Amino acid sequence: MIARLTPDTRSETSVPSQIDLRLALEAGRFGTWRLVPATLELIASARCKANYGHEPEVPFGFDEWTRAVHPDDFPKTLQALEHSIATAADFDAEYRVILPSGAIRWLNARGRPYLDEATGTLQMTGVCEDVTERRRQDIYRSALVDLSDHIATVADPQELTYTACEILARTLNVSRAGYGLIDPVAETITIERDWNAPGIATLAGVLKFREHGSYIDDLKRGQTVVVADARLDPRTCDTAAVLEAISARAFVNMPVHEEGGMVALLYVNHAHAREWHEDDIAFMRELAVRTRTAEARRRAEQDLRALTDSLEAQVQARTAALMSAEEALRQAQKMEAVGQLTGGVAHDFNNLLTVIRSSVDLLARPNLPEDRRRRYVEAISTTVGRATRLTSQLLAFARRQALRPEVFDVAASVSSIHEMIGTLAGSRISIRTQVPAVACLIHADPNQFDTALVNMAVNARDAMDGEGEMVISMTPVGSIPALRGDPGRKGNFVAVSISDNGAGISADNLERVFEPFFTTKPFGHGTGLGLSQVFGFAKQSGGEVLIRSVLGGGTTVTLYLPRAEGLNPPRVAAPAPATARAGQGLQVLVVEDNPEVGAFAAESLEELGYRAQWVSCAQDALAELSSDPARYSVVFSDVVMPGLSGLQLASTIGERYPHLPVVLASGYSHVLAQEGSSDYALIHKPYSIQELSQALTAAVQTRSDASRDPGEPTAKPR
Repeated sequence: MIARLTPDTRSETSVPSQIDLRLALEAGRFGTWRLVPATLELIASARCKANYGHEPEVPFGFDEWTRAVHPDDFPKTLQALEHSIATAADFDAEYRVILPSGAIRWLNARGRPYLDEATGTLQMTGVCEDVTERRRQDIYRSALVDLSDHIATVADPQELTYTACEILARTLNVSRAGYGLIDPVAETITIERDWNAPGIATLAGVLKFREHGSYIDDLKRGQTVVVADARLDPRTCDTAAVLEAISARAFVNMPVHEEGGMVALLYVNHAHAREWHEDDIAFMRELAVRTRTAEARRRAEQDLRALTDSLEAQVQARTAALMSAEEALRQAQKMEAVGQLTGGVAHDFNNLLTVIRSSVDLLARPNLPEDRRRRYVEAISTTVGRATRLTSQLLAFARRQALRPEVFDVAASVSSIHEMIGTLAGSRISIRTQVPAVACLIHADPNQFDTALVNMAVNARDAMDGEGEMVISMTPVGSIPALRGDPGRKGNFVAVSISDNGAGISADNLERVFEPFFTTKPFGHGTGLGLSQVFGFAKQSGGEVLIRSVLGGGTTVTLYLPRAEGLNPPRVAAPAPATARAGQGLQVLVVEDNPEVGAFAAESLEELGYRAQWVSCAQDALAELSSDPARYSVVFSDVVMPGLSGLQLASTIGERYPHLPVVLASGYSHVLAQEGSSDYALIHKPYSIQELSQALTAAVQTRSDASRDPGEPTAKPR
């Protein structure tokens, strides 16, 4: 509803009240105005004219107002005015005006329409206030917040300075803004990149200050150079044309100092003459400080990253060099170990071969008495047994021994060889055994376990020089401690320990006790393979071996082996010894790629009453079986052969001829060591004729018993 102003209401306002109101408006720097919409007559007070940059005596009507309002703000401001007139709503608008000097100012105009009954016309009266300071501060704060956001996200220092210049230029509404590095001696500025308004060319590159005026002297003194009009400033009047050519008739150059010297310059250029407000300079200074700090930090981070990358490259190169050196050292140590191993094997085998060769030469002599012949044959047999044990220990250390694991009770095994250990130790060594009340079942090769226990006992005996106390103990444990760089393991294990109170082992030698042929015993008192066998057996069985010793305070060797929880040891019937004519006419297919071994095996079996057929490879064996599989009672095959191995042959026979048993023989096979041979009977080379006959007879008997028992699986021989 439009308010009405009658003559009576006008008369109620006293003259003193009008004076008070005018003084109050002047004090608040409010200009007053009155508009007659019908005629667009605008009457403005002196303060109102001053807000638009006009003197009091200069006419200022509606046309002057429309020209003063900034073109970007005029449409919405006029729309607000028309809406107020049409709806009788209050008019309230904030907009920019362009002063006659070209400066920009923000004004806030508020008014209210009313109907003057004295004249019968619709009029609007109101006030206008200069809010430039408030708006400027709001804009500056917003720009600095924007700058802070970019500082937090922009990593590249050049991109950061460009972003700062763009924020500065848009905030101050200038033609160009840039940031460059200063060389005070050469009096040059190097600009990597600047922000330019549309139609304004870049200044990127190297510029000489003297070509654009004498203000470099002020910059060197640390002063900010503010030029409102290059034509009028004494420092630039002679070079004004040069400055105008690069759209810099008005400019601000703000030096950035660091450690007492000028290092950079933040600048803004404007194509036309322009007055620079103190707030503009303050805002520019704050932006310069923040930009320089952030830019320096980014460059330091880049330098740090480059240094880090360089250090990482150096570390990698150094690591590669160290690894190469370590590999060379390991290779040298490996060759030294191979040399030591080869020398030890050669020494022991040459001793054994000397006995065999001498015995063979003596057996060849004519008219040799029977007692000497038996003695030489026995010497050969004994020496072969020693050679067999030597190779077995070497294979155990190398974890290439074909183990035949089964479940057995450790306590029972220790009890069974306790008497033998006592005999080995001698009467001057007391032996105590500590066995837990519960059964300690393990899953391992019992023969290799006995050998390991004997080797540990012999080392304990020798460490005590034949006199002292030996303690054999065993206990279930829930983990294996970390050893020799390997992490500890959790699980169910049985720890079997042998302790002595002997001389102990030095720290230097403690790391080498498991090396083959390494020994601290006098020459001729041990091969140095005992603990090597223990080490290899433990590793291949999924366990570990730990040795602790104090020089002069004794030694404890602990063997960890996997515990067989919930399993019972199998009942194994001992095979009946083979007689001199054990073959009873059984037909044996012998598969051996070595002609001497194959021929000798076939001949030996013939001597024992078998009928033997020898073939040199698995393919020939399968061909022989395909013609008449019922002809043969058992297949005896070597494991390591060219083409199909013995294990592959046995598997094929098990699939094609499930009732035909297979016995395997091996001197060494990494396949057996890794996968085992639990599905087939196995004898180790060198074997005796007695061992071969027992294995063949047992395999045939086992398969015969399985054939009579319908509940027994017959897919693979055992």
